[in-house]
Amino acid sequence: MYPLIFRTVFARMDPETAHHLVIPVIRLFGVWPVAPVVRALTRPDPRLRTRALGLEFDSPFGVAAGFDKNAVMSEGLYALGFGHSEIGTVTAIAQDGNPKPRLYRLIEDRGLINRMGFNNAGAAAAAARLARSGRRRRRAILGANIGKSRVVDVAEATADYVTSTRQVAPVADYLVVNVSSPNTPGLRGLQAVETLRPLLEAVRDAAGSTPLLVKIAPDLPDDEIEAIARLAVDAGLSGIVATNTTIAREPLSTDAEKVAAMGAGGLSGAPLRARSLAVLRTVRAVVPADFCVISAGGVETAADVQERLDAGADLVQGYTGFIYRGPLWARQINRGLSARLRRA
Repeated sequence: MYPLIFRTVFARMDPETAHHLVIPVIRLFGVWPVAPVVRALTRPDPRLRTRALGLEFDSPFGVAAGFDKNAVMSEGLYALGFGHSEIGTVTAIAQDGNPKPRLYRLIEDRGLINRMGFNNAGAAAAAARLARSGRRRRRAILGANIGKSRVVDVAEATADYVTSTRQVAPVADYLVVNVSSPNTPGLRGLQAVETLRPLLEAVRDAAGSTPLLVKIAPDLPDDEIEAIARLAVDAGLSGIVATNTTIAREPLSTDAEKVAAMGAGGLSGAPLRARSLAVLRTVRAVVPADFCVISAGGVETAADVQERLDAGADLVQGYTGFIYRGPLWARQINRGLSARLRRA
């Protein structure tokens, strides 16, 4: 049913408009008396419970940052069967993001290009919603992804990240420092080890007991990825999220002129699959076994998720697949993982 709805309705709409129309539907899934009914249909097999970051996840599969920027869909995403969701990216200062249009589908490639620019209501608003969600009896594990406010100079980035950390870390289950989005000027430059170390150490100190991870780009050479992984371990972080979107545009089936007309932005979805998997393997090879690695990028099927788990991921995240698979995506993934367990 959903593939037909996608082709006849959503594929004809502006992608960002379609996303905003879906938000109230997902929120409805998390409201009583709808939530218990939906959850009964999507509840993951208990055998999928996963221990990571000192937390127990109902499933290793969750929603990547970018889908629920303002922490408004967490209960609905939990009802739909996701083991966790990562809200944000959140910035200390609320911002509108980049000018529209800024989100494009590459349907032939099952991908997206976005240059959203961290549009969000700010860390204080996100913290308030996370606190309300935390008071509810049952919910998914919620991570918070934080980035640099656009109006803040790169030289002042550390203080800006610390401001966000002090707001959201006390009410999030884990925290992710995003220094890898291609859509905020100067942000990726913070991945340089000499710049990244003081930033991560300052955020670590501000985060207190909340597990801290850093999210890296897939476009870095392997030696730099290894250096960041070792830095994260040395700095006392709990893990790495690998990876963010890519600025690469090959190989793609979509017409090159059409892609060029879409302009700058991060590419996600199936075209990122091979590189994201390679980065996962690179990271896992240089970090301790108890260091959490979350794999994101190009994941769409249970086989994709299992491949990441087999390659050493503790948890796996998706976003773009939600666009192409629809609201029962997590249920499909979880059932596929359960079937593999039965065959093992």
